[in-house]
Formats: sequence, structure tokens, C-alpha cells
Amino acid sequence: MRSLLKNNFATALWKNKNLLWQFLQREALGRYRGSLLGWGWSLLQPLAMLTVYTFVFSQVFRSRWGTGEEGGSLYFAINLFAGLIVYNLFSECVSKAPTLITVNPNYVKKVVFPLEILAAASVGSALFHALTSLLILMIFEMIAFHRLPFTYLSLPLTWLPLVLGSLGSTLLLSAAGVFLRDINQIVNVLLNMLMFVSPIFFPLSALPPRWLPVLQINPIAHVIESTRLITVAGKWASWQYLIFGNLIAIVFCEISFRIFRSAKKAFGDVM
Repeated sequence: MRSLLKNNFATALWKNKNLLWQFLQREALGRYRGSLLGWGWSLLQPLAMLTVYTFVFSQVFRSRWGTGEEGGSLYFAINLFAGLIVYNLFSECVSKAPTLITVNPNYVKKVVFPLEILAAASVGSALFHALTSLLILMIFEMIAFHRLPFTYLSLPLTWLPLVLGSLGSTLLLSAAGVFLRDINQIVNVLLNMLMFVSPIFFPLSALPPRWLPVLQINPIAHVIESTRLITVAGKWASWQYLIFGNLIAIVFCEISFRIFRSAKKAFGDVM
């Protein structure tokens, strides 16, 4: 038991917290270094995508989220954006994961370097940009509804399964990418599919009952629905999601960390 507590993923990250912070700053702020707008691109990119998606689905396809006043384009845009924030956080982590180790061969050769820091910094950077997008969502809500739901306070606990799940997925895929270079192409295809089978452009309630069990297998779907529930509807996420979602995410992340730690012993031989 004592060995388990000393060698879990949380302890490993805390032990290297200073190094993690340096890599997190490099990942989050270095992306736009040298550009004219700098951090402003973190605001403009999601706004541009939100504008395009809202126009296509609410004006071209005449999609509506509800009925009456709540069925308008602005209400659709807010619900769409809430789903996109969750998906983009996960997608940013997973899309970079297969090449995370292979593009940093110098760190592999350093035996004492904790390679799991690369995955944690990648997830931290994605979370930073997700919080930037969340700020935009809050502004949109203030404009549309003139209030912010009190339930926003539960967002950290609601997003914990997303963050831990993204970290676990990044660890697994970064290790797999060292041994199987085609994994990068496979992940990109799956992410494109995931975007349209996740309830981003529609609520789960809009689906025929026979398809609900299929989409509920998708863990991102539960995070998206819970995020909308607390940020747009002003309701609390279900206790089943908060308890079981976090427990499953912690176990998944721990298993992923141990697989990664075992696999990294062979990174130097392959690279």
C-alpha cells in the first residue's frame, strides 16, 4: 500500500511540479510567441469557429436547440460552444499525443527525465485554452441572459473526469506512438468521427431512444451534457456522474500511468 501511494501518477507529478510548471508555461504561452496578437489568438480562434458553426447549423440547416425564445440562434450558439469547449480540450490532447515522445528524442535519452511531464504539460496547456474559451462562454451568457448560473462553481469537479481522462489517453497514445507510427493517422480519423457522434451540435434528448445507449458509451458525451447542465441550464450535474465519473477517471489515469512507465523503458531502443 505504501509503495502504491509513493508511485502513483499524482505523486509523480507533484514530485516534479517545478519542472511541470516550466513545461506548462512553454506549452501554453509559447504557442503564439512572436505573433502580433499573442494570447489574443486563444480568444479569436474559438470565436471564429463558433461563428462558422453557428451560421451553418442555425442559418443554413435551421437547427434549433429548443422551442420559443430559447430556440433562437444565440441560445443555439451558447449550447454549441459549451460542447465545443469540452471536445476541443480532449481533441487537442489526443491529437498531439501520438507524436509527443517521438518529437522530443533528446528527453528520451536522458534517463532521469520524467517523460510523463510531457503529457501533463500538454493536458495543462489544453486546459488553459479551454478556460480561455470558457471566459468567452461566460461573456456570451451575460449578454444573452444577463446572469451566470451559480452552478458554475461545480465546474472543476465536473471537468475532473475530462482532465484525468485526457491525461490517461495522452499517456497511452504517446507510448503507443513510439512503437506504432501509424497511430497518429488512426487517431485523427477517430477524432473526426468522435466530433459528430458526440452531442456537440445536438442534445442527447433529440436522439431517438434506440440510439441513446450507443451514444452514452461515449464518455465525452456525459461530460458535454453535464457541462451544459451547469453552465447553461443552471442545474447541478448528477451525483452518479460526479462520483462514478471521477472514480473511473482516477483508476484509468493510474493504469495508464503504470503502462506508460513500463513502456518507456523501451523508448530508447526503438528511437
